[in-house]
Amino acid sequence: MKVLAIGTLKPFTEEQGKRIFPHEVPATLQLYLDGKIEQHWLRDEMKGAVFLLNVESLDEAKKLIGDLPLTKEKLHSFDYLPVGPLLPLGMLIS
Repeated sequence: MKVLAIGTLKPFTEEQGKRIFPHEVPATLQLYLDGKIEQHWLRDEMKGAVFLLNVESLDEAKKLIGDLPLTKEKLHSFDYLPVGPLLPLGMLIS
């Protein structure tokens, strides 16, 4: 299943950034390399990340994103939207 995870960053200090980002970036990259993050974007003006996840369930999506350092530190929160194919398009084929 596909899940769109739309993040909202909270303000954080330079010290927090220096402490967290050396762990956040490799953890996010590993999810990408594992095929769990299919695509990723940054919302305008650094408001947060947007991930298109390829997962088995909504619970898996929440766990994977919840384990990222910024999310664990409660500095990055997410809304999760399960998405799928636009099924009415199939009517155009018949």
